[in-house]
Amino acid sequence: MDRLSLHAEERKVLGKKVKNLRKDGILPAHVFGKGVEGESVSVIAKDFLKVFKTAGETGLIDLKIGAEKVRPVLIREVSYNPVSGDLIHIDFYQVNLLEKVKVSVPIVQIGDQPESVHLGETIVLQTLNEVEVEALPADLPENIEVDITSLKNVDDAITVGQLSVDKEKITIHADPEEIVVKLAPAVSAETQALLEEQAAEQAAAAAETEEGAEKAAHPAEGGEGAEGEEGAVAEGEAPAEGGEAPSEGGEAPKEEENK
Repeated sequence: MDRLSLHAEERKVLGKKVKNLRKDGILPAHVFGKGVEGESVSVIAKDFLKVFKTAGETGLIDLKIGAEKVRPVLIREVSYNPVSGDLIHIDFYQVNLLEKVKVSVPIVQIGDQPESVHLGETIVLQTLNEVEVEALPADLPENIEVDITSLKNVDDAITVGQLSVDKEKITIHADPEEIVVKLAPAVSAETQALLEEQAAEQAAAAAETEEGAEKAAHPAEGGEGAEGEEGAVAEGEAPAEGGEAPSEGGEAPKEEENK
């Protein structure tokens, strides 16, 4: 994935006062990482949205703080207001470009569906939607493609071990025998149940991405919790002010600021 850049400013406004930043279209954020000093920053909401849509949680970003400082980061956590759904806080994880990190990467289908699918006799069933990979930050893939062209007969399947990745740069942490996609009878009760579950997961993920992105341009203005927001919910773990977090898994330190 190409390296992106995002401008940020050092932030002196803390606690409940950050509500005033959101009113002006500015989002409070925090930068943390393994062996690095945490820092409170702010970013323009509309600028962050553009980067977030492209980078997701695997894209490497040059976070330019002020005029001179640049920190290579990943988007580790985004927090939303539980009532309005507005994006209210961001956590950036600073990476060491020479150390590998683990992240979850989505799996996407490519290729032509078999004729039996068009005839309504079978369905391509995807049973694994993402997989944890380990790689240097600059080598993290945006997604992993699975080519379904080889699926011809019922019960034909593609496993994790058959996924095409640069194995010299990327390690997949999953059972190689775990099925990613398979060709199943269209009338199977199991297939129907899995299809409904898969559709629900995809719809929820799409809704969260789209709604969060749209509403981030109109930040929430009240409540308490994540820097002045009540009951704010987050994706992932939130860091502590100035704390550290392991580069592989674990919980990021929780930001605590004077209010």
